[in-house]
Amino acid sequence: MLETISQNIRSLGSVLGKTIANDKDQRWLDNIERVRLLAKDGVAHEEYAIEELKTLFQSCDEQDLLIYARAFSQFLNLANIAEQQHTTSEQGLAELDLPHPLESLQEQLSDTKPEAFLAAIKKLHIELVLTAHPTEVNRRTFIHKYHEIAEQLEQSGPELNGRIEELIEQAWNTNEIRPQRPTPLDESRWGLNAIRDSLWFAVPKFVRELDELCQQVTGQPLPLDATPITMASWMAGDRDGNPFVTAELSKKAILTARLLAAELYLIDFQNLYLELSMHKANDALIAADSNSIGPYRNLIKQTIGKLEHSIELLKNDQTDGVIASPQELLQPLYACRESLLEVGLTRAANSMLLDVIRKVHCFGISLVKLDVRQHSEFHDQTIAEIVESLGLGDYLSWNEEKRCQFLQQEINNPRPLLPKVEWTAQTQEVLDTYRFIAEQPKEVLGIYIISMASQQSDVLAVNLLMKATGITWDMPIAPLFETLDDLNNASKVMDLLLNNKDYVKRTEGAQHVMIGYSDSAKDAGVLAAAWAQYQAQEALVAVATKHKITLKLFHGRGGTIGRGGGPAHAAIASQPPGTLEGGLRVTEQGETIRFKFGLPNLAVRSLHLYASAILANLVKPQPAPKDSWRQLMDKMAKRSCEVYRDYVCEQEDFVKYFRQATPEQELSSLPLGSRPSKRKSDGGIESLRAIPWIFSWSQNRLVVPSWLGSGQTISEFNQTQGDVIKDMLDNWAYFRARISLTEMVYLKSDTDISKLYDQTLVDPELQPMGDSLRAQLTKDKAFSLQLLGQTETLETDQWNLTSFNLRKPYLLPLHLMQIEALKRLRKQPEHPVCEQLLMVSMTGIATGMRNTG
Repeated sequence: MLETISQNIRSLGSVLGKTIANDKDQRWLDNIERVRLLAKDGVAHEEYAIEELKTLFQSCDEQDLLIYARAFSQFLNLANIAEQQHTTSEQGLAELDLPHPLESLQEQLSDTKPEAFLAAIKKLHIELVLTAHPTEVNRRTFIHKYHEIAEQLEQSGPELNGRIEELIEQAWNTNEIRPQRPTPLDESRWGLNAIRDSLWFAVPKFVRELDELCQQVTGQPLPLDATPITMASWMAGDRDGNPFVTAELSKKAILTARLLAAELYLIDFQNLYLELSMHKANDALIAADSNSIGPYRNLIKQTIGKLEHSIELLKNDQTDGVIASPQELLQPLYACRESLLEVGLTRAANSMLLDVIRKVHCFGISLVKLDVRQHSEFHDQTIAEIVESLGLGDYLSWNEEKRCQFLQQEINNPRPLLPKVEWTAQTQEVLDTYRFIAEQPKEVLGIYIISMASQQSDVLAVNLLMKATGITWDMPIAPLFETLDDLNNASKVMDLLLNNKDYVKRTEGAQHVMIGYSDSAKDAGVLAAAWAQYQAQEALVAVATKHKITLKLFHGRGGTIGRGGGPAHAAIASQPPGTLEGGLRVTEQGETIRFKFGLPNLAVRSLHLYASAILANLVKPQPAPKDSWRQLMDKMAKRSCEVYRDYVCEQEDFVKYFRQATPEQELSSLPLGSRPSKRKSDGGIESLRAIPWIFSWSQNRLVVPSWLGSGQTISEFNQTQGDVIKDMLDNWAYFRARISLTEMVYLKSDTDISKLYDQTLVDPELQPMGDSLRAQLTKDKAFSLQLLGQTETLETDQWNLTSFNLRKPYLLPLHLMQIEALKRLRKQPEHPVCEQLLMVSMTGIATGMRNTG
């Protein structure tokens, strides 16, 4: 298995080696090969090899260590490219468990009535929300080079062509690490480029194949206005904890998005102008062709003119006169298609022209809809300042009932709310954000997310601020329930909110709710958080059903298991019944965008996986869990939370140990993502964002947040309720997915590597804490194998097992170099070359692990 990948990796590695030799000399290539061979023995638990590598790296200066680190980091990137490219080839697909998801779905639903499938496909809506990563480690220039290497590799195979050699040479001679922290606008451009380079081509292909499936199963095509996939973005819209995201910056991001959309549509319309040269048309188009350039070209040329004019205006930051609605693009496209069908030119009607129509529906006039997110505290403080300026009292001291009464009264009050006073800078920025929203066409905006929402006044406060600042349309509002307590209380809050008839009118029949995966896992541990998320979704479905409103759940997943990540198909298949009725809205963050959607064919496959799982769930929903399963999960969730918090919250020196054993201390000073790694400048783990919390643990391979409390708890209960646990594993997709995800965590964890960090970086008196964690991890791994009846981790998933094993010899040197870099930085902070070494090692480890946080 993966022999083709191995061949491609060897070929790419050979070119990288020659490039290094040309840049340095042959001695360096020999040295790197020696390190690789030693690392191979080190992975095989040969103690001498680890000691030799440690001695070698300790004797190197920072510049030499940087060369080693860059070599192994770039090699892991090339390995990922080889794997991604092979995954979408016919040979690669044949080696996967689910090579053709839509074909498998058709077989799975062979006994389904066509009407049921058509109903499901009309409900199908995937909204990918592109989000920046505060620990994103790959520069855009490298992503571009790697994307092109993959395209060239598809054409050349192991016999690499000169262009690949040139790109590898370019990469080696380019600094991997950006000299300055990216701005939110940089991140926004990065997200747009991911669409331009991949999804712009993948989406019409995916919709075309979905259309074919629909016709095969139901005998009917997809509706012309079907939007099975749309895009949104948090990049330059997420201001929670990021002081660099301002109203002015968000406005610039939307202008940039609209400009790129117009440029991409212009290319498509120019191509349509070349294609639609026919003179056979209906009477309306022929009559309109006064210049006799062709009935279809006449229409298309007018739109080309509008697009060119829009581009010119947008380049000068002007929006008056710019195409402001998808209908301006769709009207001529629909007219052309209707004519083509009318005169019998069906092939022309259903090829490129139809693809462009699908693009307009899916991408709109700005490629992505910009979401806006802000912390509930900022809204409260803004309302409090307004209330104080009006002489009405101290809003922050009011109870929930009094707050809601005031907010609803002011929402209904026709007079202006805001007095003409000088606001504090924070309140002014909050108000400026709402005024920015009011100025935009609603087609370019997504939803408004309230971080750390916990009560109905959090939503009503946003309603009032929208009304007070002149927003004339009902922008959807999504409370984000993040902590364990907030998840448990979410349905009660939403029930109270939906009892408010005035509020319900503003929802237009649909209520968005965001489920937080990151903070709940940091708060309670992965098992307790996962069960709370499951129960919260069930309860929210019941509340929405009670109030006869469509629930649109928004999943704030990350790349790692500890942040709700993992294989998309399994995650969707294990959703609670009823939660996909309103579609699937999910964050795709940082490196996961590249891993899932970085290449057009890879993006098509990822969309197939999403769509097939959702459709299967809609047609044949998962049954509700048995009472015995629920009762046991309640007990296990409570116990696992106790185990997790006993380590993380109750042990006095745990924070100190964490900060010594991982790169967390150094992370905030590195120029990675635009957002600070902490919500506040001081404080303990509670002040740390969940992403850096998990990122740091993944770097030292102890990956604590993704397993702590889970395996120990299931093992304890297995002694008395083993039959119930076996029943859950055999018959409950949700529980089976949890065990499968944790098994992946065990594969990526490494107690030996974690111990190397402790031995060098952790005070002796704190090292027993790491020993205790490693001992528990070893026990949990052993229990997992016993539960699954396996002799090795992931033995039933040979693809992922082999793939990760290929990376191990390249990861080990990077860990050892990171340890050396941390040791030196802690003795001599702000050492530029050492900081660069640390960042390169982080890049390589994140690449090899295939997630960062």
